[in-house]
Amino acid sequence: MPKEILSLPERAAHWFAANGPKIGVVLVVLLLVWVLYRLSRRWLRGYVERRQESPHSAQMLLLLWKYGFLFLGVLVVLGSMAGNLAAIGLSTAFVGMVLGWSLQRPVTGIAAWLALMINRPFRIGDRVIIAGIRGDVVDINLMYTVLGEVGGTIGGEESSGRGVLIPNATLFDQIVYNYAMESDYILDEVPVRVTYESDWATAERVLLQAAREVTQDAIGKTGQEPFLRVEFMDVGILFRLRYQARAVERQRISSDIVKRVYELFAQHREVQFCYPRSEVYYHGGPPPLARAAGD
Repeated sequence: MPKEILSLPERAAHWFAANGPKIGVVLVVLLLVWVLYRLSRRWLRGYVERRQESPHSAQMLLLLWKYGFLFLGVLVVLGSMAGNLAAIGLSTAFVGMVLGWSLQRPVTGIAAWLALMINRPFRIGDRVIIAGIRGDVVDINLMYTVLGEVGGTIGGEESSGRGVLIPNATLFDQIVYNYAMESDYILDEVPVRVTYESDWATAERVLLQAAREVTQDAIGKTGQEPFLRVEFMDVGILFRLRYQARAVERQRISSDIVKRVYELFAQHREVQFCYPRSEVYYHGGPPPLARAAGD
């Protein structure tokens, strides 16, 4: 019996009759995914704005969110058309496992970047120590955290002008020190040694005066006054002058305090800096060589 030849409209009608329910399910699910994406994207944008993320980081986070929902939509379409969503899910999981193994470091880097965006252990502008490298956070992108190096080529804590790229993937294995985790100010000190013969009360007053003059802004912001800790040394008394200072201005502030202490000590003769020296005292008349020369 010859096979009945159907016209193109009839073929289309038969195809839609057979696949219409599947297409309806796909459209409904895609609509739900789209609505969920729009709502979640609005929430995510508000979250990013409240966190005051950099424009680049915010754009990358929204882009990853978009691609995630796009991938979910593709899975829904394939599963609905194939009629076996479980098989599609298993295949996708297997492919994802293979890709995750072959791209382990990049995937770990992206995961670390997402953790940085959510937990915010540090922000752009914070001074941190990561993997033993001290610097100011310049940028946090998808694969790297960029630091403006502090120190490195010089002693102290001033910018060296070099940039350091730290792979985000390493952040899971590193201890991170953030100078501005709780406050923009940290405790710093200037050690000053004075002689045992110096007037203790005057030395204390002069040191605190110098610190107050230089750190007036920090005192007003933190409410913490400079203070002293004192130790006995072999060659004198060690005053540890401690005060609050902004982490990024630590080197300048300590230098200004040292200069001011020197100026104030010059005005008080009863206070003298201590430095290693030797003194020889003769008792019971002139030394033996002098007596021999006199004979």
